[in-house]
Amino acid sequence: MLARLSRMSLGELGWRSRASARIAWDRIRAAQSAPAWNRSALPGVLTAHPSLDDARAAMRQGEWLLAHRRLARHFASSPQRFPLSPGHRRSLVPAIRDRFPDAPSDARARADNIVAGRYDLLGYSGLTFGTAETTAIDWERDPVHHRRAPRRFWSRVPYLDPACGDHKIIWELNRHQHWLTLGRAYWLTGDSRYRDRFVFELTSWLDANPPLTGINWASMLELSLRSLSWLWMLAFFAGDSSRDESPWIVDLLLAIDRQLAQVERNLSYYFSPNTHLLGEALALYVAGRSLPELRRSPHREALGRRVLLAEIERQIAPDGGHCELSTHYQRYTLDFYLLALIVARLSGDAAAADFESAVARLACATRLLADDHGRLPHLGDDDGGALFPIAGRSPDDVRDSLAVAAALLGRPDLQIETAPEEAFWLLADPALARRQSHSQAKSPHTHGSGALTDTGYYVSRSARGDHLVVDGGAHGYLNGGHAHADALSLSLTVAGIPFLVDPGTGAYTVDAALRDRLRSSHMHNTLVIDGRSQSVARGPFSWARTANSHVRRWRTHDAFDYFEGEHDGYAPLEHRRHILMLRGDLLVVADLVRGPGQHTAAVHWHVDPRWAVQAHGHAVTFATSGACCQLLVPNGDVECFTADHNSGFGWHAPVYGSVRPMTSLRVTYNGGWPLWTASVFGLNPNNPIVDAEFVPVAATAGALEHAVALRISRVASTDFVALAETTPGHDGAIWRFDEFETDARMLFCRVAGSQLACFALMDGSLMRRQPEPGWRFEMPHRLPEIHVDLQDLGLPGSITA
Repeated sequence: MLARLSRMSLGELGWRSRASARIAWDRIRAAQSAPAWNRSALPGVLTAHPSLDDARAAMRQGEWLLAHRRLARHFASSPQRFPLSPGHRRSLVPAIRDRFPDAPSDARARADNIVAGRYDLLGYSGLTFGTAETTAIDWERDPVHHRRAPRRFWSRVPYLDPACGDHKIIWELNRHQHWLTLGRAYWLTGDSRYRDRFVFELTSWLDANPPLTGINWASMLELSLRSLSWLWMLAFFAGDSSRDESPWIVDLLLAIDRQLAQVERNLSYYFSPNTHLLGEALALYVAGRSLPELRRSPHREALGRRVLLAEIERQIAPDGGHCELSTHYQRYTLDFYLLALIVARLSGDAAAADFESAVARLACATRLLADDHGRLPHLGDDDGGALFPIAGRSPDDVRDSLAVAAALLGRPDLQIETAPEEAFWLLADPALARRQSHSQAKSPHTHGSGALTDTGYYVSRSARGDHLVVDGGAHGYLNGGHAHADALSLSLTVAGIPFLVDPGTGAYTVDAALRDRLRSSHMHNTLVIDGRSQSVARGPFSWARTANSHVRRWRTHDAFDYFEGEHDGYAPLEHRRHILMLRGDLLVVADLVRGPGQHTAAVHWHVDPRWAVQAHGHAVTFATSGACCQLLVPNGDVECFTADHNSGFGWHAPVYGSVRPMTSLRVTYNGGWPLWTASVFGLNPNNPIVDAEFVPVAATAGALEHAVALRISRVASTDFVALAETTPGHDGAIWRFDEFETDARMLFCRVAGSQLACFALMDGSLMRRQPEPGWRFEMPHRLPEIHVDLQDLGLPGSITA
């Protein structure tokens, strides 16, 4: 505690002191008089605008149903300030039915489950929150682990304690984002059961969650996301209130105001100054701009705007990556600023220009990180949530977010495939889109390889849908709460099919062993020394020790991409990783480990369950529908694990809460140090790999710091890959392997029969082979990178330059 206090600024100490005093006072008042909802308080939180006079008069007379209907008419006729309004129904529903013929039946099926009390949340299906004796909803119960959070004053609820169950499951239901599913179904089918279910759940929730009481008041982010869900309800349901028997708009407005009052008093400036703070500011801004009927709205929108604008530079790197270094939270942040931009444009806020700039940066980075089907790799934590779960999209599918960004920015290059249905709900007002790109299918190959150098992600992609992402960045943000021990790990999609994957996030607090295992280095596609994780966790959202990565080289060319990085997670040992990707053809991952003593190294590869895996000695084959590839390791012992409870390998979490079998490979190395390991992946089924072996490297004594060379035998060619680092003062030194000589840091050569088919070099000027037939390529100066395909040039296989 003293150490924590010593690290706090005076501003933080002052803020925490004031917050603690305020919370203590609220707790004393709650103990003296239990907080309760009181409809008669609503006139006091409404603005004194003449348009609300009729509704306010009905409230003063206690005519709550009449006030409800007058408020409904008011909202149905008010200017649009939110993405959706009752007036959009007439034009939007036919458009969605026409473009997505299956949408009504899909919406009905999803909504029928909710009406029956069955909820698909996170990675769970068919959860029920009631009991066999009653249809009432227990809003504080975790039905997966059969635990319930205690009903206490909000600041006293120990929601991170596993004894309360998994707070993520409880909160996911209480976000009420499934109400968007009910609204969608009501508009597309006209079935009043879905509207009735919403009113029933709202009444149930208010009865079970009086102000400041219980787990559902314990997180400001959860109050914020719930308030945003309730704003959607005004759009979906306020237009059909003439036959209502419950004044739900009165209750909803009062509860939105009370929850936002709690949020604005307890913003996560210091508790979780990441996406928690963004989500809270977003709710204040959006509700403030969308609900001018509330007296506090001007203050809330100003506060929310100020935080959202300040956090752009604090949380979004210049390259557009989010500071938490999690692709899931990257998507969350993009969606937050998309909603802010939409509301700013609709309500005429000058902040729209700044929100547009933030969206452009975030969307460009997200497009680079996504594969050509719109899937994000699971880098860092993934909590399974989403801001716009209207039609049940997968949490790692960002096509809708990118389609909305493409339309708002007039950037069709950001869009992947035809825009999904969610984009139409968000772009209901045609004036929002600068171009109607959300209705057009786009080529997936408009983006090539690239790097987010500030964030630390390096991406190689090919025209056929290969997508490689390498993590060379820092270990998370602040305390690294959503980071994994994944320094220099990679993920790979082959021909559009996820192949080498990250394990995801199975749980946060309810299963500490699972939490630590899935974020350890062993569960990522990287190298582990002596069975130790590069970074060591301390609790569910912090670390005792973290690895620092450094990217030494990144080069991208039309034909290949090259990455080289290192980290200090095993200091004093050094782990350096070299990655060469020949687009659509070959991936070579070479790891160098140097340092004192004798150690054991293991390289781990975690294979998506769509692939069938067969290991034969040092060779592994992978096959799935429409694709196949191989892995050759020239040394090391290969072990296969599938759903192995003893080792913990062979498991992954495609979405939070769902842990499923997969296949994990562990390649173990013992030997002299320094140690080189190599994993050679053949990605071209027309030229499969037969064998791979190390070949000796020679140079003038003391010229090379380290070097390695591989001979890769394939059905139609023999490929050579060689890497070297010269010692200081020996730049340009010539070194040799097999029958080749070069001064390059990286050299690739392909020999077909007796002819040189192609070659690539990096940071060099010379490549030659002796004896006959001899080849020679020489330039007067060193080239950063070059690739020459002799067959494309129409040159003979044996050349002299």
